[in-house]
This record gives sequence, structure tokens and C-alpha cells, in this order.
Amino acid sequence: MIRMLQDLSGIDPLTIPPDDPGVMSLFSSTKILRVKPEQIGSKTGTLGVPEFGTRFVRGMLEETKPTTFSELLQISGLSHGTDVWLGNAEELVNNGTCKLKDVIGCRDNIMMDLIHWNVKPEVAFSTMESVRHGKGISDEDMAVLKPNKQIPAWYIDSCLKIKYMFPKAHATAYILMALRIAWFKVYYPEIYYAAYFSVRADLFDLVAMSHGKNTVKAVIKNLSDKGNDVSAKEKSLLTVLEIANECLERGIKIKMVDVDQSAATNFKIVDQHVILAPFNAVPGLGDNAAKQIVAARAEQKFLSKEDLAKRGKVSATIMAYLEENGVLEGMPDQNQLSLF
Repeated sequence: MIRMLQDLSGIDPLTIPPDDPGVMSLFSSTKILRVKPEQIGSKTGTLGVPEFGTRFVRGMLEETKPTTFSELLQISGLSHGTDVWLGNAEELVNNGTCKLKDVIGCRDNIMMDLIHWNVKPEVAFSTMESVRHGKGISDEDMAVLKPNKQIPAWYIDSCLKIKYMFPKAHATAYILMALRIAWFKVYYPEIYYAAYFSVRADLFDLVAMSHGKNTVKAVIKNLSDKGNDVSAKEKSLLTVLEIANECLERGIKIKMVDVDQSAATNFKIVDQHVILAPFNAVPGLGDNAAKQIVAARAEQKFLSKEDLAKRGKVSATIMAYLEENGVLEGMPDQNQLSLF
């Protein structure tokens, strides 16, 4: 994803600042995208941002409203751990026992917090190692920690609930990646959506996407209304349609495939307001078949429907789909030979 964003923009992702205020606002609001929460069905602007796009993590963002890099680190650790957020840190934050910055987010926090509270480094380390593996605190270490008045009682209780914890360096790598991608989402939206659909999405409803936001919203509603009956395939499609809806709400149109202009597998930026679907976004048309069409077109422009079907090796089913959706409009049925 980052490679494609770099190729399309010419911008080195390593030069992107990790503390851009506009990007940071995405994690608590949709304002920077110039859309309202009800338009995109999310109170945050993180749809499609790795690590922060799922409903679960967006719910965490809504509850915690992070504004700093260190708070995002906490959320990354909390969302990847087991029994670290739900039934643990979430309750501590919501009932006012402590703030997000104080809860145990990553495994490193335990060792550093305990050292800060004057616990010997070897005890701090062994406690961290035991807790991160879900083994609680050993009797030996507990005998050292319990009498220490600097350690809050809630902190020890929290340690005892944890089953698995994420390392801070891993969380940091994820956050830096997410912030770089989010930066393109804020400042180069057409590049971001073209890259997202090309790299991250596997399923499309191209008919709905090319018909505009109202059609996309109707399909999203139909899929959402299925509740638990929604299939894994439909769930993946729902995620893609939520991004498509946001793209359309931000004023960028998604164009149905074009026989003369579409690429084989990547969405193409026509201009700041239009992105064009590739051939492999057509249902039932795989990557190899899409590349075959583009290779045949490079040799010579398709002169007729017959020519497209024959040289492009396009099946009758795909031809019917293209016909039905106006892709072949104005194209003659057969090659016509002129004698004069």
C-alpha cells in the first residue's frame, strides 16, 4: 500500500511527519475529511487506515479520543492484546480510575512502570514476562510488589487479568505505517482511494460504486440488515463499500471500466475527482484475464465487440456484463471492412 502511494505521488513516506495535526484529528473526528459522521457511518475518519479501521478499534477511539502519538501506541497495544482492553483497561478508563495514558497498553509498560515505582529491574522484568504470557504474577514477585505503596491496587489487578501483551516496538511500527497512510488519506484522497481499492480490496460491487453514493448506501444497508447472517464474503464487501461511500462523499467519482483506458489490476486516477476501475474489478474476471485484455489492446485498439471477445479472450458472461453496464456503448458488433 505504502509503495503504491509513493509511486503515485512521488513522495517519500519517510519524509511524512508523524505529528501532523490534521492527520492526528482523524482519530477523534471526521472534520478534516469535510464529511459528517452520519455521511460515512463513523465518528472517526479512520476507515481504511490499517489497525484503526475496524469497528472494534473505532469504538475504542470513540471512547478514548486520542490526540497524541503515545496514546495511539496505547490503543495499538490494547487492541492487539488479549484481556487487556475489554473487561480490563476499558473499565478503568470509563469509571475514572485512571486515564488512557496510565493503563497497561504494551508489555514494556509493566517493566518501566515498576522500575519507576522503585521495584528492582530483575523483579520488574520477570513480572512483565510472566504477565505478557498470561501467567499472572508469581508468588515470589507478588511478595515484593504487594508491600510497595507506590503501586496502585488496580494496577496489580489489571496485570492478573491479562492473557497476552503486544511489544511496544511492534506497536510503534504499526502506528508509523498507519500515520503515513492516513496522511495520504487526508491530503491526497484520490491517490489514497485508488491505492486502497487496488491493493487492499478483493471484492467490489462495481455497479453500485459507479452509480454513486445513494446506490452504495442502499447496498450497505441491505448487507448490514442481515446481521449475523452476513457471510464472510459479504463482510469483506461491506468494508470495501464503506470506503467507497466515503470516497464518493468526499466528491471523488468511481468510474465503471473503460475498454480503451482501464488498467488490468490497478485503479487509475483520471483526475482529482475521478478514479477508473480496472478490468479485474469486474466480477468473474481474474487478474490473468485482465492482463490478457490489456496486452491485446496494446497490440491494437479493439474495433468491435467481436474483436474484444476474440482477441481479448473475453467470455460471453463478461461480455454480457459489459454490455449491460454501458461499457460497450457505441462499439459495433463486428469489424467492418470499408472498400473505399
